[in-house]
Amino acid sequence: MNTVRNLVRFLLVAAISTVACVVLLLQRSPCPCDSGAVVAPAARGDLAVAGGNGRTQQAHPSGMQAAAASPRDKDDGELAQVLRRAAMEDNTIIMTFTNEAFAAPGSLMDLFLESFRVGLKTEQLLKHLVIVAADAKAFARCRQVHPHCYALAMGATNFTGEQRFMAGDYLDMMWRRNRFQARVLGLGYSFVFTDVDIVWFRNPLLRIPVAVDFAMSCDMFYGDNPYDLNKRANGGFVYARASARTVAFYDAWYEAREAHPDKNEQDLFDKLKRELSARSGVAAQFVDTDYLGGFCESGKRRDFNKLCTYHGNCLVGLGAKLQRLRGVLDEWKEFKAKAGKPGSNVTALTD
Repeated sequence: MNTVRNLVRFLLVAAISTVACVVLLLQRSPCPCDSGAVVAPAARGDLAVAGGNGRTQQAHPSGMQAAAASPRDKDDGELAQVLRRAAMEDNTIIMTFTNEAFAAPGSLMDLFLESFRVGLKTEQLLKHLVIVAADAKAFARCRQVHPHCYALAMGATNFTGEQRFMAGDYLDMMWRRNRFQARVLGLGYSFVFTDVDIVWFRNPLLRIPVAVDFAMSCDMFYGDNPYDLNKRANGGFVYARASARTVAFYDAWYEAREAHPDKNEQDLFDKLKRELSARSGVAAQFVDTDYLGGFCESGKRRDFNKLCTYHGNCLVGLGAKLQRLRGVLDEWKEFKAKAGKPGSNVTALTD
């Protein structure tokens, strides 16, 4: 009899323990891999994730899945197609903005494209260049000379003419450009933004550290520390690496406009650069003018052994920019023709 009681007691205890274990297991949060969720990679776009079709897909450099990037505009689907066609292997694109005045035959866009063709290993970069047109005529002209063109909806504002610094619709245009850059990041693409009044000699990406989140050109470079933000920003050249940090950085940058309605995006960045960088955790730096040169440093000798780009900054008017930049590009062609030849003091060119 005692044996029967002990057996019954053992079976009851075992049953209660089993029920308790099942309840505890049901209360646990499901593992993301069990629920079908994808854990986003933390590194750059050299990681791959398995797609639903069993094929390996390239992860976004931002570490965010494409579905997680909220569309900022109804045209983001079309934009994503243009970016996908132009992107490098690590999902980086090069982009510039132009309008009717700058895109007309013989104007700045032609000079800009020519510089890629006569630069050092820069012609191959043209397949990664997206030209963003601010009006219909600029878009039509782009379609005649370049494969990757995107027409940006500008609303009722007319940007067809030359936009003089801080005059007329200039502020609106600069902030629309800033928002467009944020859209590109939100779609998971890193970018190099370059003004169309910049001529290219070498690939400037080779002068930007892999770990940096955000890099910008400056009018003058002091000292030898690129992470020292005590320099005057110039938004004519910007590199941004796609990540949640840089998206937050751009959002905070734009939101600050409300408190400073009289400032363009470049001046507001200059005012808030330390705060924006610290708040978002973005590693920001300025690129040495030895590599990203310009007319603001008028007394500085142009060293074509180092220069990657040259900016028509600190010049007023389309005509002045065309004339002076044409002179710099002709100077580069002459330098390149002499490079490595016997009797020349110009050594062989390097990247």
